[in-house]
Amino acid sequence: MDNSADKRLYQIALTRIFGVGDITARNILQVVGDEEAIFKSGRKSLLNISGLSSRLVDEILKPEVLLNAEKELDFVEKNNISTYFVSDKDYPHRLRECTDAPILFYFKGKTDFNAEKVISIVGTRNSTNYGNNFCGAFLEKIAGIYPDTLIVSGLAYGIDIHAHRAALKYGLPTVGVLAHGLDILYPSVHRQTATEMIDNGGLLSEFTSGTDPDRHNFVRRNRIVAGMADAVIVVESDEKGGSLITAEIANSYCKDVFAVPGKMTDRFSRGCNKLIASHKADLFQSAEYFLQQMGWDTESQKKKKMPRQQDLFLVLTDEEQRIVDKLTTIEALHIDQLARELSIPAYQLFTTLLELEMKAVIKNLPGNMYALN
Repeated sequence: MDNSADKRLYQIALTRIFGVGDITARNILQVVGDEEAIFKSGRKSLLNISGLSSRLVDEILKPEVLLNAEKELDFVEKNNISTYFVSDKDYPHRLRECTDAPILFYFKGKTDFNAEKVISIVGTRNSTNYGNNFCGAFLEKIAGIYPDTLIVSGLAYGIDIHAHRAALKYGLPTVGVLAHGLDILYPSVHRQTATEMIDNGGLLSEFTSGTDPDRHNFVRRNRIVAGMADAVIVVESDEKGGSLITAEIANSYCKDVFAVPGKMTDRFSRGCNKLIASHKADLFQSAEYFLQQMGWDTESQKKKKMPRQQDLFLVLTDEEQRIVDKLTTIEALHIDQLARELSIPAYQLFTTLLELEMKAVIKNLPGNMYALN
Protein backbone atom coordinates (compact mmCIF):
# COMPACT_ATOMS: atom_id res chain seq x y z
CA MET A 1 0.00 0.00 0.00
CA ASP A 2 1.51 3.38 -1.04
CA ASN A 3 1.62 6.49 1.14
CA SER A 4 -1.46 8.09 -0.48
CA ALA A 5 -3.44 4.90 0.13
CA ASP A 6 -2.21 4.86 3.72
CA LYS A 7 -3.44 8.40 4.20
CA ARG A 8 -6.84 7.60 2.73
CA LEU A 9 -7.13 4.58 4.99
CA TYR A 10 -6.92 6.74 8.11
CA GLN A 11 -9.15 9.42 6.60
CA ILE A 12 -11.86 6.85 5.89
CA ALA A 13 -11.34 5.31 9.34
CA LEU A 14 -12.04 8.69 10.93
CA THR A 15 -15.55 8.56 9.43
CA ARG A 16 -16.14 5.01 10.64
CA ILE A 17 -15.88 5.68 14.37
CA PHE A 18 -19.21 5.20 16.10
CA GLY A 19 -20.25 8.38 17.87
CA VAL A 20 -17.74 10.65 16.12
CA GLY A 21 -19.43 13.02 13.69
CA ASP A 22 -17.96 15.61 11.36
CA ILE A 23 -17.69 18.39 13.96
CA THR A 24 -16.04 16.14 16.56
CA ALA A 25 -13.69 14.75 13.90
CA ARG A 26 -12.58 18.29 13.01
CA ASN A 27 -11.99 19.10 16.66
CA ILE A 28 -9.85 15.98 17.11
CA LEU A 29 -7.86 16.86 14.00
CA GLN A 30 -7.20 20.38 15.29
CA VAL A 31 -5.68 18.94 18.46
CA VAL A 32 -3.82 15.94 17.06
CA GLY A 33 -2.99 17.55 13.72
CA ASP A 34 -3.00 14.41 11.58
CA GLU A 35 -5.55 11.68 10.87
CA GLU A 36 -2.94 8.92 11.06
CA ALA A 37 -1.72 10.11 14.44
CA ILE A 38 -5.23 9.73 15.84
CA PHE A 39 -5.10 5.96 15.33
CA LYS A 40 -1.49 5.63 16.41
CA SER A 41 -1.98 7.59 19.62
CA GLY A 42 -2.28 5.68 22.86
CA ARG A 43 -5.34 5.67 25.05
CA LYS A 44 -3.74 8.06 27.54
CA SER A 45 -2.98 10.66 24.84
CA LEU A 46 -6.50 10.45 23.42
CA LEU A 47 -8.06 10.92 26.86
CA ASN A 48 -6.18 14.21 27.15
CA ILE A 49 -8.11 15.62 24.18
CA SER A 50 -10.82 17.99 25.37
CA GLY A 51 -14.30 16.67 24.63
CA LEU A 52 -13.25 13.04 24.13
CA SER A 53 -14.94 10.76 26.63
CA SER A 54 -13.59 7.40 27.68
CA ARG A 55 -16.34 5.76 25.64
CA LEU A 56 -15.34 7.61 22.46
CA VAL A 57 -11.68 6.71 22.99
CA ASP A 58 -12.73 3.06 23.22
CA GLU A 59 -14.58 3.42 19.90
CA ILE A 60 -11.51 4.95 18.22
CA LEU A 61 -9.28 2.11 19.38
CA LYS A 62 -11.58 -0.70 18.24
CA PRO A 63 -9.74 -2.87 15.64
CA GLU A 64 -12.82 -3.08 13.40
CA VAL A 65 -12.62 0.65 12.66
CA LEU A 66 -9.47 0.20 10.56
CA LEU A 67 -10.71 -3.14 9.19
CA ASN A 68 -13.89 -1.49 7.88
CA ALA A 69 -11.81 1.35 6.44
CA GLU A 70 -9.61 -1.17 4.59
CA LYS A 71 -12.67 -2.74 2.98
CA GLU A 72 -13.96 0.67 1.88
CA LEU A 73 -10.57 1.68 0.50
CA ASP A 74 -10.51 -1.53 -1.52
CA PHE A 75 -13.96 -0.68 -2.95
CA VAL A 76 -12.84 2.87 -3.75
CA GLU A 77 -9.72 1.71 -5.60
CA LYS A 78 -11.49 -1.03 -7.55
CA ASN A 79 -14.20 1.36 -8.77
CA ASN A 80 -11.99 4.35 -9.60
CA ILE A 81 -13.66 6.54 -6.96
CA SER A 82 -11.97 9.69 -5.68
CA THR A 83 -11.97 10.72 -2.03
CA TYR A 84 -11.96 14.32 -0.85
CA PHE A 85 -10.75 15.02 2.69
CA VAL A 86 -11.56 18.33 4.37
CA SER A 87 -7.90 19.40 4.37
CA ASP A 88 -7.35 18.63 0.66
CA LYS A 89 -6.69 21.71 -1.47
CA ASP A 90 -9.32 20.68 -4.03
CA TYR A 91 -12.03 20.04 -1.41
CA PRO A 92 -14.96 22.41 -2.19
CA HIS A 93 -13.94 25.62 -0.41
CA ARG A 94 -17.55 26.83 -0.09
CA LEU A 95 -18.48 23.61 1.69
CA ARG A 96 -15.37 23.62 3.89
CA GLU A 97 -16.54 26.88 5.46
CA CYS A 98 -19.65 25.14 6.84
CA THR A 99 -19.09 23.92 10.40
CA ASP A 100 -20.80 20.57 9.80
CA ALA A 101 -19.29 19.87 6.37
CA PRO A 102 -18.44 16.20 5.76
CA ILE A 103 -14.91 15.44 6.87
CA LEU A 104 -14.63 13.21 3.79
CA PHE A 105 -16.75 12.37 0.76
CA TYR A 106 -16.56 10.03 -2.22
CA PHE A 107 -16.85 11.14 -5.83
CA LYS A 108 -17.27 9.39 -9.16
CA GLY A 109 -16.67 11.70 -12.11
CA LYS A 110 -14.62 14.72 -13.04
CA THR A 111 -15.39 18.35 -12.22
CA ASP A 112 -14.10 21.50 -10.56
CA PHE A 113 -15.88 21.82 -7.22
CA ASN A 114 -14.30 25.25 -6.87
CA ALA A 115 -15.72 26.62 -10.10
CA GLU A 116 -16.14 30.37 -10.14
CA LYS A 117 -19.93 29.98 -9.90
CA VAL A 118 -21.97 27.17 -8.34
CA ILE A 119 -25.78 26.99 -8.23
CA SER A 120 -27.88 24.39 -6.42
CA ILE A 121 -31.37 23.75 -7.76
CA VAL A 122 -33.86 21.83 -5.63
CA GLY A 123 -37.58 21.16 -5.61
CA THR A 124 -40.40 18.70 -5.27
CA ARG A 125 -40.31 15.15 -6.57
CA ASN A 126 -43.79 15.80 -8.00
CA SER A 127 -42.77 18.62 -10.31
CA THR A 128 -45.11 20.12 -12.89
CA ASN A 129 -44.41 21.42 -16.38
CA TYR A 130 -44.05 24.88 -14.83
CA GLY A 131 -41.08 23.82 -12.73
CA ASN A 132 -39.57 21.51 -15.33
CA ASN A 133 -39.69 24.21 -18.01
CA PHE A 134 -38.12 26.70 -15.61
CA CYS A 135 -35.07 24.45 -15.21
CA GLY A 136 -34.56 24.31 -18.96
CA ALA A 137 -35.11 28.00 -19.66
CA PHE A 138 -32.98 29.21 -16.74
CA LEU A 139 -30.03 26.91 -17.38
CA GLU A 140 -30.05 27.70 -21.08
CA LYS A 141 -29.53 31.38 -20.19
CA ILE A 142 -26.87 30.60 -17.59
CA ALA A 143 -24.99 28.40 -20.06
CA GLY A 144 -24.99 31.22 -22.58
CA ILE A 145 -23.39 33.65 -20.11
CA TYR A 146 -21.33 31.48 -17.74
CA PRO A 147 -20.78 28.10 -19.46
CA ASP A 148 -18.58 26.76 -16.63
CA THR A 149 -21.21 27.19 -13.91
CA LEU A 150 -21.52 24.03 -11.80
CA ILE A 151 -25.10 22.87 -11.20
CA VAL A 152 -25.76 20.82 -8.05
CA SER A 153 -28.86 18.81 -7.15
CA GLY A 154 -29.88 15.49 -5.64
CA LEU A 155 -30.65 13.19 -8.64
CA ALA A 156 -34.14 12.61 -7.20
CA TYR A 157 -37.40 12.52 -9.15
CA GLY A 158 -38.93 15.80 -10.24
CA ILE A 159 -37.01 19.08 -10.16
CA ASP A 160 -33.66 17.45 -9.32
CA ILE A 161 -33.49 15.23 -12.38
CA HIS A 162 -34.82 17.97 -14.67
CA ALA A 163 -32.10 20.31 -13.40
CA HIS A 164 -29.43 17.69 -14.10
CA ARG A 165 -30.80 16.92 -17.56
CA ALA A 166 -31.10 20.59 -18.49
CA ALA A 167 -27.51 21.15 -17.37
CA LEU A 168 -26.32 18.27 -19.54
CA LYS A 169 -28.37 19.51 -22.48
CA TYR A 170 -26.71 22.92 -22.37
CA GLY A 171 -23.21 21.68 -21.60
CA LEU A 172 -23.03 22.71 -17.94
CA PRO A 173 -21.18 20.44 -15.47
CA THR A 174 -23.58 18.95 -12.95
CA VAL A 175 -23.12 17.00 -9.72
CA GLY A 176 -25.67 14.78 -8.00
CA VAL A 177 -25.40 14.51 -4.21
CA LEU A 178 -26.58 11.05 -3.18
CA ALA A 179 -28.14 9.76 0.03
CA HIS A 180 -26.51 6.33 -0.20
CA GLY A 181 -23.21 4.67 -1.09
CA LEU A 182 -21.76 4.71 -4.60
CA ASP A 183 -22.29 0.96 -4.97
CA ILE A 184 -25.97 1.54 -5.87
CA LEU A 185 -28.04 4.17 -7.65
CA TYR A 186 -31.40 5.38 -6.42
CA PRO A 187 -33.69 5.79 -8.19
CA SER A 188 -32.40 3.26 -10.70
CA VAL A 189 -34.44 4.78 -13.54
CA HIS A 190 -32.02 7.72 -13.52
CA ARG A 191 -29.02 5.51 -14.31
CA GLN A 192 -28.64 6.77 -17.89
CA THR A 193 -28.58 10.40 -16.74
CA ALA A 194 -26.14 9.52 -13.95
CA THR A 195 -23.83 7.84 -16.46
CA GLU A 196 -23.85 10.96 -18.63
CA MET A 197 -23.13 13.13 -15.60
CA ILE A 198 -19.91 11.25 -14.86
CA ASP A 199 -18.47 12.63 -18.11
CA ASN A 200 -19.35 16.23 -17.20
CA GLY A 201 -19.77 16.44 -13.44
CA GLY A 202 -20.43 13.33 -11.43
CA LEU A 203 -21.91 11.65 -8.38
CA LEU A 204 -20.99 12.60 -4.82
CA SER A 205 -21.72 10.87 -1.53
CA GLU A 206 -20.47 11.08 2.04
CA PHE A 207 -21.82 7.55 2.65
CA THR A 208 -19.77 4.39 2.37
CA SER A 209 -20.69 1.46 0.15
CA GLY A 210 -23.48 -0.66 1.56
CA THR A 211 -25.41 2.37 2.84
CA ASP A 212 -29.09 2.23 1.87
CA PRO A 213 -31.09 5.30 0.76
CA ASP A 214 -32.82 5.67 4.12
CA ARG A 215 -35.04 8.68 4.74
CA HIS A 216 -32.73 10.39 7.25
CA ASN A 217 -29.84 10.20 4.77
CA PHE A 218 -31.74 12.45 2.35
CA VAL A 219 -32.14 15.08 5.07
CA ARG A 220 -28.45 14.77 5.94
CA ARG A 221 -27.23 15.15 2.37
CA ASN A 222 -29.19 18.41 1.99
CA ARG A 223 -26.49 20.29 3.88
CA ILE A 224 -23.99 19.36 1.15
CA VAL A 225 -26.35 20.56 -1.59
CA ALA A 226 -26.68 23.86 0.29
CA GLY A 227 -23.06 24.20 1.34
CA MET A 228 -21.47 23.61 -2.05
CA ALA A 229 -23.23 26.51 -3.77
CA ASP A 230 -23.18 30.28 -4.03
CA ALA A 231 -26.97 30.26 -4.34
CA VAL A 232 -29.80 27.80 -3.79
CA ILE A 233 -32.91 28.04 -5.98
CA VAL A 234 -36.10 26.34 -4.82
CA VAL A 235 -38.24 25.77 -7.90
CA GLU A 236 -41.37 23.98 -6.65
CA SER A 237 -42.22 22.73 -3.17
CA ASP A 238 -45.19 21.87 -1.02
CA GLU A 239 -45.45 23.41 2.46
CA LYS A 240 -43.24 20.66 3.85
CA GLY A 241 -40.37 18.84 2.20
CA GLY A 242 -36.65 18.39 1.74
CA SER A 243 -36.34 21.50 -0.42
CA LEU A 244 -37.48 23.73 2.43
CA ILE A 245 -34.97 22.03 4.72
CA THR A 246 -32.25 22.75 2.17
CA ALA A 247 -33.35 26.40 2.07
CA GLU A 248 -33.22 26.64 5.87
CA ILE A 249 -29.72 25.15 5.92
CA ALA A 250 -28.58 27.48 3.14
CA ASN A 251 -29.80 30.46 5.15
CA SER A 252 -27.86 29.25 8.19
CA TYR A 253 -24.76 29.12 5.98
CA CYS A 254 -25.35 32.72 4.79
CA LYS A 255 -26.01 31.48 1.25
CA ASP A 256 -28.30 33.31 -1.16
CA VAL A 257 -31.69 31.60 -1.42
CA PHE A 258 -34.20 32.22 -4.20
CA ALA A 259 -37.68 30.77 -4.66
CA VAL A 260 -39.67 30.59 -7.89
CA PRO A 261 -43.15 31.97 -7.12
CA GLY A 262 -46.37 30.31 -8.23
CA LYS A 263 -50.14 30.56 -8.02
CA MET A 264 -51.71 30.49 -4.57
CA THR A 265 -53.89 27.61 -5.72
CA ASP A 266 -50.95 25.45 -6.89
CA ARG A 267 -50.00 22.91 -4.25
CA PHE A 268 -46.35 22.76 -5.26
CA SER A 269 -45.94 26.51 -5.14
CA ARG A 270 -47.07 26.80 -1.52
CA GLY A 271 -43.60 26.14 -0.13
CA CYS A 272 -41.91 28.64 -2.45
CA ASN A 273 -44.51 31.31 -1.74
CA LYS A 274 -44.09 30.68 1.98
CA LEU A 275 -40.31 31.10 1.76
CA ILE A 276 -40.77 34.43 -0.02
CA ALA A 277 -43.47 35.67 2.38
CA SER A 278 -41.33 34.81 5.43
CA HIS A 279 -38.28 36.54 3.88
CA LYS A 280 -36.33 33.30 3.84
CA ALA A 281 -35.87 33.51 0.08
CA ASP A 282 -35.65 36.22 -2.53
CA LEU A 283 -38.42 36.19 -5.12
CA PHE A 284 -36.98 34.81 -8.36
CA GLN A 285 -38.18 37.29 -10.97
CA SER A 286 -36.00 36.41 -13.96
CA ALA A 287 -32.56 35.14 -14.88
CA GLU A 288 -31.46 38.75 -15.31
CA TYR A 289 -32.74 39.63 -11.84
CA PHE A 290 -30.92 36.62 -10.38
CA LEU A 291 -27.63 37.69 -11.99
CA GLN A 292 -28.06 41.24 -10.69
CA GLN A 293 -28.78 40.06 -7.15
CA MET A 294 -25.75 37.80 -7.23
CA GLY A 295 -23.55 40.56 -8.64
CA TRP A 296 -22.89 38.42 -11.72
CA ASP A 297 -24.36 40.81 -14.28
CA THR A 298 -22.11 42.75 -16.65
CA GLU A 299 -22.45 46.06 -14.85
CA SER A 300 -21.60 44.60 -11.46
CA GLN A 301 -18.55 42.86 -12.91
CA LYS A 302 -17.25 46.09 -14.45
CA LYS A 303 -17.76 48.45 -11.50
CA LYS A 304 -14.76 49.33 -9.38
CA LYS A 305 -14.63 51.67 -6.43
CA MET A 306 -11.85 54.25 -6.08
CA PRO A 307 -9.85 54.20 -2.84
CA ARG A 308 -11.48 56.35 -0.19
CA GLN A 309 -10.33 58.06 2.98
CA GLN A 310 -11.58 56.40 6.15
CA ASP A 311 -12.56 58.25 9.31
CA LEU A 312 -9.28 58.89 11.14
CA PHE A 313 -10.96 58.43 14.51
CA LEU A 314 -12.69 55.14 13.70
CA VAL A 315 -11.34 52.26 15.81
CA LEU A 316 -11.39 48.91 14.03
CA THR A 317 -10.22 45.47 15.06
CA ASP A 318 -7.60 43.74 12.90
CA GLU A 319 -10.26 41.57 11.29
CA GLU A 320 -12.52 44.56 10.62
CA GLN A 321 -9.62 46.46 9.06
CA ARG A 322 -8.85 43.54 6.74
CA ILE A 323 -12.45 43.59 5.50
CA VAL A 324 -12.36 47.36 4.96
CA ASP A 325 -9.06 47.11 3.09
CA LYS A 326 -10.52 44.43 0.83
CA LEU A 327 -13.61 46.50 0.03
CA THR A 328 -11.67 49.73 -0.51
CA THR A 329 -10.94 49.12 -4.20
CA ILE A 330 -13.94 46.91 -5.05
CA GLU A 331 -17.55 47.97 -5.58
CA ALA A 332 -18.96 45.04 -3.62
CA LEU A 333 -18.15 41.48 -2.65
CA HIS A 334 -20.28 38.46 -1.79
CA ILE A 335 -19.81 37.10 1.74
CA ASP A 336 -18.50 33.78 0.35
CA GLN A 337 -15.89 35.56 -1.76
CA LEU A 338 -14.85 37.69 1.22
CA ALA A 339 -14.55 34.55 3.34
CA ARG A 340 -12.36 32.85 0.76
CA GLU A 341 -10.07 35.81 0.13
CA LEU A 342 -9.63 36.57 3.83
CA SER A 343 -9.46 32.89 4.91
CA ILE A 344 -12.17 33.46 7.50
CA PRO A 345 -15.13 31.02 7.82
CA ALA A 346 -18.34 32.61 6.54
CA TYR A 347 -20.21 31.99 9.81
CA GLN A 348 -17.44 33.81 11.73
CA LEU A 349 -17.17 36.59 9.16
CA PHE A 350 -20.90 37.27 9.38
CA THR A 351 -20.55 38.50 12.98
CA THR A 352 -17.73 40.89 12.06
CA LEU A 353 -19.68 42.22 9.08
CA LEU A 354 -22.62 42.92 11.39
CA GLU A 355 -20.33 44.90 13.70
CA LEU A 356 -19.09 46.96 10.73
CA GLU A 357 -22.68 47.62 9.67
CA MET A 358 -23.50 48.89 13.15
CA LYS A 359 -20.49 51.20 12.93
CA ALA A 360 -21.86 52.44 9.57
CA VAL A 361 -18.63 51.45 7.83
CA ILE A 362 -20.19 49.01 5.38
CA LYS A 363 -23.64 48.24 3.99
CA ASN A 364 -25.34 44.94 3.25
CA LEU A 365 -26.63 44.89 -0.32
CA PRO A 366 -29.17 42.43 -1.80
CA GLY A 367 -27.76 38.97 -2.43
CA ASN A 368 -25.43 38.95 0.62
CA MET A 369 -23.15 41.46 -1.11
CA TYR A 370 -21.18 43.92 1.02
CA ALA A 371 -19.75 47.34 0.16
CA LEU A 372 -18.28 50.34 1.94
CA ASN A 373 -20.71 53.09 2.94
